[in-house]
Amino acid sequence: QVQLVESGGGLVQTGGSLRLSCTDSGRTISTLTVGWFRQAPGKEREFVAVISSRASVTYYRDSVKGRFTISRDNAKNTVYLQMSGLKPEDTAVYYCAAKGTFGAYGSVPSYQYWGQGTQVTVSS
Repeated sequence: QVQLVESGGGLVQTGGSLRLSCTDSGRTISTLTVGWFRQAPGKEREFVAVISSRASVTYYRDSVKGRFTISRDNAKNTVYLQMSGLKPEDTAVYYCAAKGTFGAYGSVPSYQYWGQGTQVTVSS
């Protein structure tokens, strides 16, 4: 049973950094593709970054390239999203999600498992 829990969100000033963590208490995440998504008030949930099961492939949305880094430690059943150079437009609830295949990695409906989300607020 995959059970994802996000942590690490908070309030930060423009230009600051945060590291989000996504831990699977079911201890099966090592075989899954994991993505980070975000949803701002009044907007649709959007893809942020994805990492393949063995961390050999990563992709990012254009607006976060060079600022965000996704990584994973399968021994700890955890996927990270290191965020730096944060901007007010990065403010959102951030969700991690997992799926069995890598295809359609940017599609919200393609993910079977979701965490509850963690709030990230960037003040100007």
